[in-house]
Amino acid sequence: MIWEDNREGSYATGGFDGTLEPGTRPALLIVDPARAYVDRECGLYVGPSGLPVVEAMRSLLAAARAAEIPVIVTEVVLRPDLADAGVFGRKVPALEAFTRGNPFGEFVDGLEPADGELRLTKQYPSAYFGTPLAAYLTSLKVDTVLIAGFSTSGCVRASALDTMQYGFVPIVVADAVGDRVPAIHDANLFDIGAKTGEVWSLELAEKYLVELAR
Repeated sequence: MIWEDNREGSYATGGFDGTLEPGTRPALLIVDPARAYVDRECGLYVGPSGLPVVEAMRSLLAAARAAEIPVIVTEVVLRPDLADAGVFGRKVPALEAFTRGNPFGEFVDGLEPADGELRLTKQYPSAYFGTPLAAYLTSLKVDTVLIAGFSTSGCVRASALDTMQYGFVPIVVADAVGDRVPAIHDANLFDIGAKTGEVWSLELAEKYLVELAR
């Protein structure tokens, strides 16, 4: 299993030269599009182009469905008392509602997986791009993964790096990912680009999907 061997090495010794070529069989991974992350007072809502991140995710999802590519949506599950939320649970005021039993994994409207699309339930703070998912995508002959979701400094970044380590080309769609702190968001987009080589605009990602659908 090549991806298991790759994970034991480093990006420097693994032969990565900063250039990856997207393939012609993509999947879309939307990372944790949960209501818990939605806070209109923070920069999470606005991507590099000024387009709200949630709207960009919806647009990218629509393009993926039109192109009939596989769609994977991850869903976070926390204990109602936040005992497994760690620092994240203490720092995000919106999570206080979960002590009253509201589900962390309730999806933002329009970002729910449809019938036939893969919903992956995961415990925070796992990024959840592991061997089972890699094997599933490999079985579908996927070679490229478009990535959207929350948060750039955590699960989005980890998913991009893990995706590459498992042998896929990760494309992080900059307009469709967000983080609570804009400066951290920008720094992590730069880091993702340096380590995976592919950070695309929403426009470029949608053009790529349209061309594949022809």
